Order: sequence, then structure tokens, then C-alpha cells
Amino acid sequence: MTATLSLDLADEAATGDLGRRLATLSRPGDVILLSGNLGAGKSTLARAFVQALTSEDEEVPSPTFTLVQVYEAEAGDIWHFDLYRLDKPDDAFELGIEDAFHGGISVIEWPDRLGGLTPRRRLEVALSAGASEGSRRATLSSHDQWDDRLKDLAP
Repeated sequence: MTATLSLDLADEAATGDLGRRLATLSRPGDVILLSGNLGAGKSTLARAFVQALTSEDEEVPSPTFTLVQVYEAEAGDIWHFDLYRLDKPDDAFELGIEDAFHGGISVIEWPDRLGGLTPRRRLEVALSAGASEGSRRATLSSHDQWDDRLKDLAP
């Protein structure tokens, strides 16, 4: 079963708020895929997500060069992947992606780089430009894992 929810995000703060709201609903084993063009808000959403589960003061750099950052949280380890520079899907194994999928909470930027490794159970968050300057549109698509939780995000 697939459930979909579209949200208009007025500004960068609203994108961060969505990240925090997703964090409160997340569970170990969750895989959240963030897609969108450069500057669409993927890192803003991921940063707010991680800080909501760790600390507001937690430094959350974009893992563009390290490809993965792992954060300890009460809810479980949070694995923040940025796969933009991944050469081929199998390279994700070297990053510990199997461990992340089995026991952690995974937040993945540029998930298209996973190819056939994309898990069947996941939440896809597609970010795009909104109707007004600085606004965004988020389209959330649950693939089994988040069907029951999407209603908690609806306005």
C-alpha cells in the first residue's frame, strides 16, 4: 500500500519544522529518502531531523564529502547519507548501509544513487520549488513503512 501527502512549506523554517515533525514519528528501521534539486532543502530537513533526536546544538554538517555521518540518539543511531558522490550503488555497502537499514534510522540524500539497493519499505520525501519565492513543496510517499503515520503530518 502506498499513501501520499503533499505539503506547502512557506520558507526554510517550515522545511526544518517538517524535519522535526518527521523525527518525532520515526522509529528504528525507518528509511527516509530525500530527493530534489540542489538547494531544494534536503540538508535543511535532514539537519532539523537529526537535531530533533539528538540536541538542538548538535553540529550536523552535510556529509557531501564523508558520504555518511552517524549520530547517537535515544531512539537509535541516525545514519545521514549524502550519496551525491557515490560512484555505483554497491559502494553503499562500504558505508555500512546494511547496518543502517537493519537497526538505525536512515536519512538519505540523493537516494537515486542506490539503484536496486533502495529498500522496499521507505518514506520518500520529494522537495521542489513552491509557488512563491523561498517556498517549497514536499511530496511524501509512503511505501508500507509510514502509511499509518502520514496522517499525523497532515495540516
